[in-house]
Amino acid sequence: MQRFFLIAVALIVALGASHWWRHRPLVPSAGMLVTDAPEQIDLDDGASLQRGDVMLHTRAHFAVTARVLSREDYHMDAGASLAPVDLALGWGRMSDSDVLKDITISQENRFYHWHVEHFPIPRREIETSSANMHMIPADNAVRRELDRVRTGEVIHLEGFLVDASRPDGWHWRTSMTREDTGNGACELVYVESVAPATP
Repeated sequence: MQRFFLIAVALIVALGASHWWRHRPLVPSAGMLVTDAPEQIDLDDGASLQRGDVMLHTRAHFAVTARVLSREDYHMDAGASLAPVDLALGWGRMSDSDVLKDITISQENRFYHWHVEHFPIPRREIETSSANMHMIPADNAVRRELDRVRTGEVIHLEGFLVDASRPDGWHWRTSMTREDTGNGACELVYVESVAPATP
């Protein structure tokens, strides 16, 4: 029995080490890496997409080039089968290492948190130049690409902002602006393509 326990512990440690190695942070070059804010084109009449028992309703075309400030993978919550990873993304001065060295960033429970001892840039600029985004891969190829994304990397992704719902009454709404904060401020992104971008 003890042997099986030790084997299980070793397997868990090995899987954890493999996950850390695949997602180990990159050290990007200095300076502001991304100048443009995300691009969004709102849709008057969006399409409906069925994903298992979840209905997605497209709200806007969406494209963003951004620095990955943090990533968090989800396996157990109500949205994990739909959106297995959240990416906290930054653009403008929130893509600059000189700014980010003074900001502590973390993610948990589908939220993105930041903390400063002193503000390297105005608070409102932090709020409007970064966001936590829930990623819904359009297919297995996109899911594999999302799994390769690392903190510190600059990526470009395209797809749609969507609302999600199930027949049992469960729903998940996307933010439609980068100006909001707090509960409901995260984007729910149906990702059709994602790839590393050249800063």
